[in-house]
Amino acid sequence: MNIKNWTVSPLNKERAAKIAEDYQLPFFLAMLLEIRGIHTQEQIQALLMENPVFCDPFSLADMDKAVERIHRAIENFEKIAIYGDYDADGVTSTAMLYSYLESCGANVMFYIPDREVEGYGMNTKAMDSLKEYGVNLIITVDNGISAVEEVEYAKQCGMDVVITDHHRPQETLPDAVAVVDPYRKDCVCAFPHFAGVGVAFKLISALEGEGADITGLLENYADLVAIGTIGDIVPLTGENRAFVQTGLRLLSRSDRMGIRALLERCSLEGENLSASTVAFRIVPRINATGRIGSSDRAVHLLTCEDMELAGELAVEICDNNDYRRQIENEMVEKALELLAREPDRLYDRVLVVEGEDWHHGVIGIVASRLTDKFGKPCVVISYTADEAKGSGRSVEGFSLFEAICSCAQLFTKFGGHPMAAGLSMPTKHLAAFRKAINDYAASLPMMPVPSVSLDCKLNPAALSVEMPQQVKYLEPFGTDNPAPVFGLYEMRLKEVIPVGGGKHLRLVFQKKNVNITCMKFGMTAQEFPYQTGDFLDLAVTLDNKEFRGQETLSVLIRDMRLSNLDSGALIADDALYQKMKRGESLRIDEQERLFPDRQAFAMVYRLLKARDGWRHHILALLLALQGEGLTLAKLLVALDVMEEKGLIAVKTYGEVTQIQVLPVEQKVDLFDSQILNGLKQAQKGV
Repeated sequence: MNIKNWTVSPLNKERAAKIAEDYQLPFFLAMLLEIRGIHTQEQIQALLMENPVFCDPFSLADMDKAVERIHRAIENFEKIAIYGDYDADGVTSTAMLYSYLESCGANVMFYIPDREVEGYGMNTKAMDSLKEYGVNLIITVDNGISAVEEVEYAKQCGMDVVITDHHRPQETLPDAVAVVDPYRKDCVCAFPHFAGVGVAFKLISALEGEGADITGLLENYADLVAIGTIGDIVPLTGENRAFVQTGLRLLSRSDRMGIRALLERCSLEGENLSASTVAFRIVPRINATGRIGSSDRAVHLLTCEDMELAGELAVEICDNNDYRRQIENEMVEKALELLAREPDRLYDRVLVVEGEDWHHGVIGIVASRLTDKFGKPCVVISYTADEAKGSGRSVEGFSLFEAICSCAQLFTKFGGHPMAAGLSMPTKHLAAFRKAINDYAASLPMMPVPSVSLDCKLNPAALSVEMPQQVKYLEPFGTDNPAPVFGLYEMRLKEVIPVGGGKHLRLVFQKKNVNITCMKFGMTAQEFPYQTGDFLDLAVTLDNKEFRGQETLSVLIRDMRLSNLDSGALIADDALYQKMKRGESLRIDEQERLFPDRQAFAMVYRLLKARDGWRHHILALLLALQGEGLTLAKLLVALDVMEEKGLIAVKTYGEVTQIQVLPVEQKVDLFDSQILNGLKQAQKGV
């Protein structure tokens, strides 16, 4: 069960009113600025006046060494290889640095490792290949910070290495000519949160020298920097915000033939693009080239100077993305089947699922979808007889990188950052890894709970078409600058209307005689866990669309929950229930909170019989029983026991819990239950 903690940001209305008065802003916009901590004149001007300040690229450690070695290579016409990565960040970094060095007259090539054959980062076979090409200098982009052995091997082959990366360094840095990474402990860069393409752009800025025309460089490269920055889900604050703002402005009129061909193929040509459009329409297609085939094609697309070839590459890349989605859906189903066969895994603090010969290029996306579904960190692993490769995604507040560092002895290779990580290990270590990462999670004071963060609550009667227009001043949205989410509380559901061939829902709500129509995308009527008459809290975003020549307000549901339930108690009960399911020792008070008495069983069974079973959200069942003082923990245990004793059959479909009342021919002793006996033993074991 994925129960989220809803929080509402604090609001100082007096300060918001002063911001509105001082800067002649609409109060709603001023309120959003106040909520997000944007109070000072400098902060407001930086946000609204678009006057970014860029840090000195030489404030990154080793940048001077990198510049000196690259200039020497250009002057001596040494063979330079840009060693990239197969995701959107790595591809845009490679294309940008390749284009720049080529414009400088350098003897330059690029190399992207094959995801399936070589995996992430540098490898010795690649070093052998580059040596055969006559390479003298390797420049990494978006990788290399953990390539200690590979850099040493390159040196033995007579090649120098300059590393540019943005992943977290481990204890030992590679012995390269230069290691440029803003997360180095000795780096004094004021803003460290670049994507790999951001670090590569700082390298280009440094190569231009002290008088570099940053504005001109952005005009040339901000389209690529924006795609890579958005694609790598780094904070869209500071310099990243400036990169993306400029890049979004340039993308729709980019003179790169590959970008124009890709936009045309996505039906985005000539549109004003947002960060979310790039994230969901452009980035997946670039990523697909590395997941399904070779990322070389994406670099060729972004550096292509032939419109016909660019069109052919764009078609091929989009076809790859369609195939990727098909594989992704199949793998999600396989992962869910594994969890259905082994339901005990669902109670792990960190989900680990594995499959033989699962497609390496898709496991990260599958991990992300499982994390969203279950609200837990997740690692998805593809294995053969000898080797296992995994990709993980996390939730806010749980550093997956630190978690896998605690299991480092099991791996042949690993790396990443707090929200995502990759690893390789012998297949024989799979079970040990699942145990080790969950032991690490158990050692923490507590696991973070997924949250829904609301900027503020809104009165549905106050909604207007002007609101989303004012929200746009805060764009671009992304990590650390999310699109504002608003709360509409205690909304009574009046109507559920399937649209889009049944793939989406139009939901009509009412509060105090005000009707609001909302859209819930990606949910069918069969998956919808609520029924008309329910009172729901909605987390929504606002947009405006043109309809018959007029601007209209669109209210998009991001999340919803039943009103008037104590989320803190629900989260605590769910955690306690999972603790019991893991077989961990329980305190006496915990055992008592879980143990249903005869009255609890009676009222649950009586309600199920009266309603001929259940097919809604499990919390709606709790709400129907709440007047009797039943807790979620006791309800879940009662249902388990009743299913054990053959009184009911329970199935879960997403957020819908289906309970069928089964016929019984004789009296059943519910307290003669293995589950309840185990619960008693768990308490005795303390």
